[in-house]
Amino acid sequence: MFVEFANLSNFTFLTGASHPEEYVQRALFLGLPALAIADENSVGGIVRAHLEARDIARRVQERQAWDCDNSPIGPPRPDDCPISVSFPIYDVPRLIPAARLVFTDAPCVIALPQNRRGWSNLCRLLSVGRLRTDKGSCDLQLSDLMDFSEGLHVLVWPQADSGPGGAGGWEPQVQQLTRRFSGRMHLLMTPVYDGNDTPRFARLTEQAVTLGIPTLASAAPRMHHGGRRRLVDVLSAIRLRCKVEALGRAALANGEQRMRSRAEMTRIFAGFKEAVDRAGALADSLTFSLDELRYDYPSETEDGVSPTRHLRRLAEKGLRWRYPDGASDKVRAMLEHELTLIGKLRYEPYFLTVHDIVQFARSRDILCQGRGSAANSVVCYCLGVTSVSPEMGTMVFERFVSEARDEPPDIDVDFEHERREEVIQHIYERYGRERAGLCATVIHYRGKRAIREVGRAMGLTEDTISAISSQLWGFFSADGVEAQRMREIGLDPTDRRLCQTMDLVRQIIGFPRHLSQHVGGFIITDGRLDELVPIENATMEGRTVICWDKDDIDALGILKVDVLSLGMLTCIRKAFDLIEQHHRQRHSLATLPQEDLRVYDMLCEADSIGVFQVESRAQMNFLPRMRPRNFYDLVIEVAIIRPGPIQGDMVHPYIRRRNGEEEVSFPSDALGQVLGKTLGVPLFQEQAMQIAMVGAGFTPEQADRLRRSLATFKKHGSVSEFRALFLRGMKRNGYDDDFAERCFSQIEGFGSYGFPESHAASFALLVYASAWIKCHYPGIFACALLNSQPMGFYAPAQIVRDAREHGVVVRPICVNASFWDNVMEPDGRGGLALRLGFRQIKGLAEEDAAWLTAARGNGYHELEDVWRKAGLGPKILERLAEADAFASLNMTRREALWAAKAIASAKPLPLFAQTLEGEAIDEPAAHLPRMTLGEQVVEDYVATRLSLKAHPMALLRARLTPGMNRAPQGAATVQEDP
Repeated sequence: MFVEFANLSNFTFLTGASHPEEYVQRALFLGLPALAIADENSVGGIVRAHLEARDIARRVQERQAWDCDNSPIGPPRPDDCPISVSFPIYDVPRLIPAARLVFTDAPCVIALPQNRRGWSNLCRLLSVGRLRTDKGSCDLQLSDLMDFSEGLHVLVWPQADSGPGGAGGWEPQVQQLTRRFSGRMHLLMTPVYDGNDTPRFARLTEQAVTLGIPTLASAAPRMHHGGRRRLVDVLSAIRLRCKVEALGRAALANGEQRMRSRAEMTRIFAGFKEAVDRAGALADSLTFSLDELRYDYPSETEDGVSPTRHLRRLAEKGLRWRYPDGASDKVRAMLEHELTLIGKLRYEPYFLTVHDIVQFARSRDILCQGRGSAANSVVCYCLGVTSVSPEMGTMVFERFVSEARDEPPDIDVDFEHERREEVIQHIYERYGRERAGLCATVIHYRGKRAIREVGRAMGLTEDTISAISSQLWGFFSADGVEAQRMREIGLDPTDRRLCQTMDLVRQIIGFPRHLSQHVGGFIITDGRLDELVPIENATMEGRTVICWDKDDIDALGILKVDVLSLGMLTCIRKAFDLIEQHHRQRHSLATLPQEDLRVYDMLCEADSIGVFQVESRAQMNFLPRMRPRNFYDLVIEVAIIRPGPIQGDMVHPYIRRRNGEEEVSFPSDALGQVLGKTLGVPLFQEQAMQIAMVGAGFTPEQADRLRRSLATFKKHGSVSEFRALFLRGMKRNGYDDDFAERCFSQIEGFGSYGFPESHAASFALLVYASAWIKCHYPGIFACALLNSQPMGFYAPAQIVRDAREHGVVVRPICVNASFWDNVMEPDGRGGLALRLGFRQIKGLAEEDAAWLTAARGNGYHELEDVWRKAGLGPKILERLAEADAFASLNMTRREALWAAKAIASAKPLPLFAQTLEGEAIDEPAAHLPRMTLGEQVVEDYVATRLSLKAHPMALLRARLTPGMNRAPQGAATVQEDP
């Protein structure tokens, strides 16, 4: 029996030429009972291989059930699995976790965990090597392996370092290993195919006998099939930043480094058959599986109180806080039901962990809002995780915290984007870097990057690469580059090199290229995280990440708390602060007046510039048609203008039914209960799951797989594999074929972006909050929005223009009145005016603005005062002059700029500003021409990206409007400083 232990996947970035899943499928085809994925200083691809093996096992089990009793599940479709229906395989290859360790002072070693302790030591070993160097690198010494040797079996691989010429000079290091790994060590032999393999094997066998360790055979695959040979060379060229033709010895000599069967290995290792057979015995002794990984939530206890009791105390305390006049019986019953279910599934530590993070944010006055599958619950409402009252929505808690799915609930918490880093660092300090880390995000090759990098490696010119890239549609596909398109852009589609390049582009699309960090997905463990998965440094200082992405984490059932950032929360918090400062009213997301008709009237008029989620042109076009009149209308508004519902043709049917133009009907009472609140049109991810379960008879496990396929921005997921199962189930339950096809096309339509109802409810609250502030305090809303930039769809000029259209007085930047932030100040008529701040000036740093305002005192009287008092350099004075910030000193823009240039060129220091006789040095006055209105507007936009003097189109209105000869009067709209 032969087992391959040295498979190098494409998670050894730009080196391996096959996906981990492809190795598993190939092992199945070759009849190998087991295989190991051994990436270089990484375990990044192991979860993918593990999931593929598990999925094959599930399909084999379904096949066996069908063969035995002809169950309604039916045989798998050919495109569901690489195994065809006519190829009855019942054996499943077992995955053996491994890693290839590359040392700086010893030959390479493949480490194989024998048990759970071995896996922990392998992860800690890799963490040590990665944390002592920069992201993407690993610095391992042989002594590190000695420190973490327990539970590991090692395969010494001297040929990986010595090359074809031999394997000398490694015996001293191997002797050190033999003393520590007695009985847990093999010498790996791999063919080079240079005609000298047999004498090389003989020499290695003799050395192994001398050292007292057995030999082991391996093909050392870099690809699962020989057809990937050219791709290996292209990956090497990309890694080495050269063309394929310049690779030299770095290119593969042949295509033999591929996965092989036992028969092939026996032929290659003729005379050394025992090295082939030992692989099976070794595989039998390695019993560790990723299924053994047990994730423990952090033990969030207080003063010895159990998590269950602690959570109940906090929930009851929060109930009194949220409902000071007493909660209704319905709410109390919901809370008791949720606490009982949480306790039954032992999820209390999860909710306590999220509560701890949220409490820290609230203690620092950082606005946050929870969303996700479990966030819209009474428990989270009482814990302060979310401000969405559970009475607002119609979500059922069991849909997200279910006994049917053995996985943790999902809660995402959005924080102010300017202060999220405080929360991230608190998590590291609270739990320790050995217990907390960010998820990775695997950056995959998409169409344009694939064409760019493969094209350069193949020697195409930059013009050719740009021309091909311009023809692409979509992110992941290169199918848009067709022969006809090639001819249209002047390329020959039959050119051999061009054809090879496009073939390699199609192969490389979907390959992982490198690891990045997740936007905020935190893994927090009770024990050491680095015993569960290796930890490494991120590019950003002060952050550490793991090598698995969120899909891998979800598959292993590991807790992930998303600590995300949201610019609108920064805006809302700043607006609340301004309202409290100027109007003595304290508001929060939970205490805003509900169902304000003036707010809904404003939204019905599409007056939503700057309002969260409904500020896009598509939303502004839809608002007058939707005419929201209550909170749940906003929930639908948020969810319906998305790629999924639009592609699934759900928008127009919903509007027709809402306006009474189409009858609301349901094919059955059961589906009526699912789709009743959305008028029979599925809009939410949860409804797609319920249709599958209620209408098509999906099991909870099948519905969960469908849910994963509907996950937001799922890169490789597709719901098409469920088509036959869905249509058969709908037909079996008595639904028409046309209706079933329509239902599935709607589900498939938002398969790439299914928006959950729970997320829509949380976002709808922010829609209402931002709209309420804009409706009642338009000046404060504009001020907070400007102070929270960059965010949203609109530039500062549009925000300011919209504020002025709502009657807000906007005042220009002034050295004597402005601060870094935009502020509200008395307008002299009992109201508030918006004073633009120094942050609007391009190129001006906050530190310079702080010096300017700190030294202002009773005000500046001339430009030189700013130079002398604030100590600002001439370049800063020029930026202020270009922004017309000295207008209050009766200086025009050109006069101020002239004075600033004078200081920069020849202005003496104050001590030497006079002659020897004590007379001041007078500079001759300069006669500067006045700027026209058009020049003023242009300079305003150059300096501050907005102008209060006139709209740019006002300068052309006389030419664009027939019969209009008047000059624009844009400057009259600016209120002068009092």
